[in-house]
Amino acid sequence: MPTTLKPGEVNLTTFRYESGTPVRVLAADDQEHILEALDLLLHPQGYRVDKVRSPALVREALASNSYDAILIDLNYTRDTTSGQEGLDLLTHIVALDATVPVIVMTAWGNVELAVEAMRRGARDFVQKPWENERLVSILRTQIELHRALQHAARLEAENRLLRAEGRPEFLATAPAMQPVLETIARVGPSDANVLITGEHGTGKEVVAQTLHALSSRASRPLVAVNTGAIPDGVFESELFGHVKGAFTDARTDRIGRFELADNSTIFLDEIGNVPLRQQAKLLRVLESGEIERVGSSRPRRVNVRVLSATNTDLTAACAAGQFREDLLFRLNTVEIHVPALRERREDIPVLAAHFLARYAARYRRPVQRFDPAALQALLQYSWPGNVRELEHTIERAILMCRTPEIQPADLSLSSQRAQTQNLEDLSLEAVEALLVRKALQRFQGNVSQAAEALGLSRGALYRRMEKYGV
Repeated sequence: MPTTLKPGEVNLTTFRYESGTPVRVLAADDQEHILEALDLLLHPQGYRVDKVRSPALVREALASNSYDAILIDLNYTRDTTSGQEGLDLLTHIVALDATVPVIVMTAWGNVELAVEAMRRGARDFVQKPWENERLVSILRTQIELHRALQHAARLEAENRLLRAEGRPEFLATAPAMQPVLETIARVGPSDANVLITGEHGTGKEVVAQTLHALSSRASRPLVAVNTGAIPDGVFESELFGHVKGAFTDARTDRIGRFELADNSTIFLDEIGNVPLRQQAKLLRVLESGEIERVGSSRPRRVNVRVLSATNTDLTAACAAGQFREDLLFRLNTVEIHVPALRERREDIPVLAAHFLARYAARYRRPVQRFDPAALQALLQYSWPGNVRELEHTIERAILMCRTPEIQPADLSLSSQRAQTQNLEDLSLEAVEALLVRKALQRFQGNVSQAAEALGLSRGALYRRMEKYGV
């Protein structure tokens, strides 16, 4: 039987949303008994009420928390009835977030004050003493509208992700990749600097390309720089350019990568391998938005969004004195971690089919599918080189396959487990690939240290890593 409410009573059925997230309300009033009355009314309805007694405390609460709705009084100083304190607070809240619903309260039924509050962005107005049913109804309606608008915004961001023109094919269906997709959809359209972390070959550059394609800068090309492969002596010239005569080989002026990326996006790959001396120069550009070509004293302003990527633990590198903490703060306004392929095995069949179609068409090979045993071998392999290694494996299999179906032997995954074999059984390339992997494992992915141990330059090691899908 439905419950019949007496006049003035409220249905105390707990208020829940489909999302399951708690409903959080901020209530501000200088009188403690008003705050307690709000809590007694709203808590049984399923609301969590944070209570504060001054505009300053409202600002503090908003700096560290987010709310589904805000209830504010318009007067906080005794014997003041102008409502100016509350109106100023309302203006501040709307400036911070114009989407959060603000309901104003006052003990003086001043129509002009209510109109001014609504003009400044309040969603509704209640007079104290309030009617319980009306207050709860206003809150419920405004919060439902607020969450509906939030949901619509998320859908629009996801749609932009799906329809972004020119973006790379970003294949991800595994649960482990959902946070990555959600973050890309949320921050892609912004100008925020993003640090992309993950092992070699996980697809960090594809994430950067997707972020750029979703932004307002997408009409201009993304400028990608492998900072780890730039020799120390030409680092400034590569990134910031130089003028004629700046050094012996500077026969003409040269535009650096940051200038090329003006009003666009620069992608700084392997940022963790930038030497400390160069980190200071990079930080100065990020802080000031100005560059100076080598040999010139005239600064040039650039408007560049910075995306960076690394497989290094930069927090640990900061603690070890190998990376500047202030530079890290500039780079990781938002951080996106891309899981290793072994952590998203659900994506292996989708990625493998994608690479099969790509390389079968490129090499004009009549290969159409995987033998079930071959697909099982792909799923069972550990993929230390991640998606890049999978791509190279499928490309090689397309070239080696003699039937319409890729067989397990075509994948050569057994040779990629070369560490379990005798060196005498391996080809020169297999031994080189093994040494490259071992060196990177020994130095936890630090390319500079691995290159030094192998007697190679960083550029030479990067070329071998690309060759062997490491």
